[in-house]
Amino acid sequence: MKWDTLEEEPCSLARTVAAIGDRWTLLILRECFLRVRRFEAFQSSLQITRHLLSERLKKLVRFGILRRVPYSEAPKRYEYILTQKGLDLYPIIMAMVHWGDAHMGDERGRPLLHEHKSCGKLFDPVMVCSECGQVLHAKQVHVHAGPGRREAAVSEAPRLSKLKRREHRNRS
Repeated sequence: MKWDTLEEEPCSLARTVAAIGDRWTLLILRECFLRVRRFEAFQSSLQITRHLLSERLKKLVRFGILRRVPYSEAPKRYEYILTQKGLDLYPIIMAMVHWGDAHMGDERGRPLLHEHKSCGKLFDPVMVCSECGQVLHAKQVHVHAGPGRREAAVSEAPRLSKLKRREHRNRS
């Protein structure tokens, strides 16, 4: 797998990493979810060079994660607004925040607290099954080949190999 061709890989995670998988892009997305929209505000908050920020914003626009909206004509300036595709990254960002709070924090505690507007309570993000609503844990999930998988391009995961052997035995 080559870094510059990840978006062409038959793997959803690899394609996602192609779009958002570097540290600056993730930090820009954090700022977007904190309602930062303007180039100068991103630069000030992140202390990132103009060139690097410009490159990352262009990439996020190219992937359809952000859209540029003009807010000034003279000089021409833009705000960067999350698209629906960008808003759909919220669970990923929140999962990373939660992991950081749990595993990378210090004695001062969490840097930010998240409150659910509907109930007014502080919360921790959890991933649940879309079918039954139970909380998901890695050891409770089985992975199966999907319709978008290309056989020759992806090595078999151990679980998938077992499934294929079992299917082959059942056909014999």
